[in-house]
Amino acid sequence: MNLKNQKGAAVVEFAIIGVLLFWLLFGIIEFSICLYDKQMITNASREGARYGILADSPKKTIPEIKQKVKDYARQYLVTFSSNKLEDVNIDISWTGTQTYNDYLTVKVNYQYNFLVLPRFVDGLLGNIKATTVMKYE
Repeated sequence: MNLKNQKGAAVVEFAIIGVLLFWLLFGIIEFSICLYDKQMITNASREGARYGILADSPKKTIPEIKQKVKDYARQYLVTFSSNKLEDVNIDISWTGTQTYNDYLTVKVNYQYNFLVLPRFVDGLLGNIKATTVMKYE
């Protein structure tokens, strides 16, 4: 085999394989960010529940608890789009009358938008949900 005929083969091979490698690398990075955001949504749900169950007078209202969740999410979420956590994505419910031994449930639903594979992955993995239930103190 003549080495003269092999000139430029490495560039062609890199062009073919390089695209797949970069796609894989950025996919790994983006899935890592999605998992991080999942943890931050879970933590935001916990922060809201903890804030709502504390024995304060007067009791915390639903808008105050939702604001606490949104503040935490705004501070820690990593997002590449304008998608933000809104009031409609946060559901708060109580068992009983907000007294001792009643439970507060905070549910958060967030849509993460992927950049690398948006059409294939958004519907499957982009919907992040977290639920926290805590007992009133």
